[in-house]
Amino acid sequence: MTLKPRLSKDVIGNEVENAATIPSRYYNDPELYKLALERIFARSWQFATDTDKVKEPGQIFSWMCGEGGLNEPLMLTRDEANKLHCLSNVCTHRGAVLIAEDCNLKQIRCRYHGRRFTLDGQFVTAPGFEDVCNFPAQSDNLPSVPLETFGKFIFASLAPAFSFEDLIGDMRKRTAFLPLDKSYFSAEHSRDYFVNASWALYCDNYLEGLHLPYVHPGLSEVLDAKNYTTELLPFGSLQIGGANNPKDAFDLPKDSPDYGKSIAAYYYFLFPNMMWNFYPWGLSINLVLPLAVDKTQIRFLTYIWDQSRMAQYSPADIDQTEQEDEVVVEAVQKGVRSRLYDRGRYSKRWEAGVHQFHQYITKSLDVD
Repeated sequence: MTLKPRLSKDVIGNEVENAATIPSRYYNDPELYKLALERIFARSWQFATDTDKVKEPGQIFSWMCGEGGLNEPLMLTRDEANKLHCLSNVCTHRGAVLIAEDCNLKQIRCRYHGRRFTLDGQFVTAPGFEDVCNFPAQSDNLPSVPLETFGKFIFASLAPAFSFEDLIGDMRKRTAFLPLDKSYFSAEHSRDYFVNASWALYCDNYLEGLHLPYVHPGLSEVLDAKNYTTELLPFGSLQIGGANNPKDAFDLPKDSPDYGKSIAAYYYFLFPNMMWNFYPWGLSINLVLPLAVDKTQIRFLTYIWDQSRMAQYSPADIDQTEQEDEVVVEAVQKGVRSRLYDRGRYSKRWEAGVHQFHQYITKSLDVD
């Protein structure tokens, strides 16, 4: 891949009221898309699964990190000492994928040539290697990957460019009153969507509330636009949706920074591609997975802790909102291909999160 220097005109100014948006080529250039996979996604924290999938010693969860784009084969294991690990799912001999599906094992055995590993990734034995010099070496162990947790939710990163606490800190504190550990995954209310648009365009749309009354009339009935605010965080942002009806609001504890307010939802964006949407009934995790420069998979994962409150902006309503978003995002993807369009301007009140997101992208893709 031939890399071109970033042009000075691509820089996103620090003052949102004076800045122009990201140039349209960032949504259309196949080379910039490939660069984003390596410089953004391979260096970010990604959600893997929850601890219910690797609850007992011997359990192994097979996970393709960044499926469809990054495509890094990993696995989560829980060893005999009850310790959780994230390991490469590729044999250190000839590169075969080790675990094809979730299972429960005492050791990991490569089905290609019989090489064995412990559940913490240590080499055990390899048939046919009795006469090999300086064997085994450290390189014969399975590489481990940094792993972190937020409640019952597991994250990993191939080579993190920033700390997990910088990413998750505000969300951890602000949602501490919610019974996350008691939540359960609902396959019935979870699904995948496919959007014919850049992953970054989809994130742009999520990061601003300006479009809500025009694109989401149903959601606008639940949210109070006058009390819709955005807070910028070290590696993401928080949009707080005020409730029009107190029955749609959280029961906030006195130590909450939002105590006394009527809040219907906390919308957290975690750079580069995760949305954590907290409602009084539960949590909707949205994973934005690049498949191509102009094709994106959106994975909606639903966790419930209070079924009785699901009538208030339920997963069915979320599905409606998603379909409305898809229509407008796909229309924008067509628009940014125009020879007559390159950049726009930001709304200072509504698009501070988009501005920050564009700064992250251009800085991450800076080419020497």
